Amino acid sequence: MTNIGNDVQFNIYKQIHSPDPNRLPTQFEEWQKQAREILEDGPYEYVAGGSGGEDTVQSNREAFKRWNILPRVFRNVEDRNLKLGLFGDMLPSPVMIAPIGVQSIIHKDGELATARAAASMGVPYIASSASTHSMEEIAEVMGDAPKWFQLYWSSEPSIAKSFVERAEHAGYTAIVVTLDTPMMAWRELDLKNVYLPFLIGEGIGNYLTDPAFRAGLRVPPEEDSMGAIMHWTRVFGHAGLTWEDLAELKTYTSLPIILKGILHPEDAKLALKYGADGIIVSNHGGRQVDGAIAALDALPAIVEATNNQVPVLMDSGIRRGADIFKALALGAKAVLIGRPCMYGLAVAGESGVRQVMNNLLADFDLTMALSGCRDLNEVNKGMILPADR
Repeated sequence: MTNIGNDVQFNIYKQIHSPDPNRLPTQFEEWQKQAREILEDGPYEYVAGGSGGEDTVQSNREAFKRWNILPRVFRNVEDRNLKLGLFGDMLPSPVMIAPIGVQSIIHKDGELATARAAASMGVPYIASSASTHSMEEIAEVMGDAPKWFQLYWSSEPSIAKSFVERAEHAGYTAIVVTLDTPMMAWRELDLKNVYLPFLIGEGIGNYLTDPAFRAGLRVPPEEDSMGAIMHWTRVFGHAGLTWEDLAELKTYTSLPIILKGILHPEDAKLALKYGADGIIVSNHGGRQVDGAIAALDALPAIVEATNNQVPVLMDSGIRRGADIFKALALGAKAVLIGRPCMYGLAVAGESGVRQVMNNLLADFDLTMALSGCRDLNEVNKGMILPADR
């Protein structure tokens, strides 16, 4: 049982007589503001921006406002249980860190800082294919802490196979296949800034260390870095994939395969048909299809389509504990946190990520208690109402 909300909150209030001048923010907006002050336009807008006119980025936030929590009272909520069993692991909470690439543009320690923060809290960390540090380096700093690997499925089959095999060998316990990025979207801010970090060698650490990738080079990347970068541009995405290809991927590994980027209920049914072990409802934080449905709006239909046959997770737009509560009430087993962690990383490195996650977990814990829930299974559709009702 946990009282993380009370503990985190009280530790802040204890500073009433001796305030810490270096105290980190508690508001999401302040984290974002400070990150904006620290980062140059290119890195900041690469993280904060979305595709097109960023309508989907806005829709992700607006979707949470369309649901109201309906609290219950006179319930014993003195102790709460946030633990969640997922793919054979017992996790301390239903919150994990989303796969985010090129974190080295945000902080010099990049993915290693975020991974260390996650490991110190027992929060699952999903390592991106597009990390600057290799999956093995990330796994090493995490030790036995829970970690999954996210796959961008290369157009070169040997690279995809090698990535999956390396991840399993390094101790990752699930493979998250991102489906919504066979190519990069039209991102106006990045185009304005003429900023794509991969072209300056950021975010390709897994490729530069991969034997299958290196086999396709004329000379090693240590001798011709630009040649390696250009090869990456040719093999990164794979727009020719279909559902039938999932069977091939399953032969590469015995790990659970979770499909990320599903928004349509018919795709959720196909995921079940072709053997997916889990689904992440996501629109990539509004970074791929501008004008797409908000992830939270897509969630109920996906949950209904899967009928509890596989776990359904969700990301895109989560900023506070109430958002986590609403996502779980609509059927998500767990949620993934993205941009807030990156703003924490920019402001204070490892400790910033840890503080962001502590704040979110504390806020969620208190929201759960004050809504009359002491266990995750009590957070259900009966605890929320449409805002226009």
